[in-house]
Amino acid sequence: MAKAISYAAHDPKSPLAPFSFERREVGNTDVQIEILFCGVCHSDLHQVRDEWANSTFPLVPGHEIVGRVTQVGSNVKHFKVGDLAGVGCMVDSCGTCPDCAEGLEQYCNHSVFTYNSPDKHMPGQATYGGYSNQIVVDERFTLKISDKLDLAATAPLLCAGITTYSPLRHWKVGPGQKVGIVGLGGLGHMGVKFAKAFGAHTVLFTTSANKVEDAKRLGADEVVISKDSEQMQQHLQSFDFILNTVAAPHNLDQFMALLKRDGSMCLVGVPDSPHPSPNIANLIFKRRQLAGSLIGGIRETQEMLDFCAEHNITSDVELIAIQDINTAFDRMLKSDVKYRFVIDIASLKQAA
Repeated sequence: MAKAISYAAHDPKSPLAPFSFERREVGNTDVQIEILFCGVCHSDLHQVRDEWANSTFPLVPGHEIVGRVTQVGSNVKHFKVGDLAGVGCMVDSCGTCPDCAEGLEQYCNHSVFTYNSPDKHMPGQATYGGYSNQIVVDERFTLKISDKLDLAATAPLLCAGITTYSPLRHWKVGPGQKVGIVGLGGLGHMGVKFAKAFGAHTVLFTTSANKVEDAKRLGADEVVISKDSEQMQQHLQSFDFILNTVAAPHNLDQFMALLKRDGSMCLVGVPDSPHPSPNIANLIFKRRQLAGSLIGGIRETQEMLDFCAEHNITSDVELIAIQDINTAFDRMLKSDVKYRFVIDIASLKQAA
């Protein structure tokens, strides 16, 4: 076993603080990665504060991981020491259910998430994530990272990227379609970039007038202030698809009314309390769909990373030292980040 250093939450009320633990030995099919950068996801904040009431402490967050391979098991076929590699939201699944067979491991009832899941390799311990200096992962859940892209800005693709890429691909977003993205945060800014790259007419919905210029810089063809009823009225029954990235409870009906007949709105943000119930008539009378989507499978995540390398797509990030993570959490609650914090894990050496 190898000693890992990290920052962890020790209870829901205390700031994250230094924490040391043991990673498992590298098995035959394992890849050991020296973590270079780790993105800060809003779900990290939910988990460390136990807002979903399922957290196990101590808790080491982080599932947007980019690093370099330092050791591989004897049966590893696709990675070698020195390769760039990434780890997203999952590190294992059953491998045999219909979801796994279709490359949709995120829907497997036995998925093991990168942190805060029971660790089958370390009985009695939860999995520990990427706010740490190294990780050991089965090759099946290890992703190839291109050296063409800025590594820090690539890290958020492992969650924010695939969470928006997957539904846009599933609903076949492309040229000739009008697509809405609700919210311009860590998820929403990636939704704008992907929808535009796929060739759709892309409209960003925001409550903040000061985000208009930035949304257009990111690729939005139009920006609508969603609290302006006149602006919203101009878009009634005109959208093929809307990707709603907002993770706070809000009125879904105002967006459902913007969909064409047979249009779909997909939710990817998980609020800590339910949305107000939508008006079912908004669905029935235009055969609309209200749906959800969870990250993406490993195969699709690799597809997304390859697409980003080909089209030079990364996240807009602010690089921080891990010693500043608690301040970053506070700023994230105020939406004071454009658009994703990424931890420079080299800063962990100062905390060792």
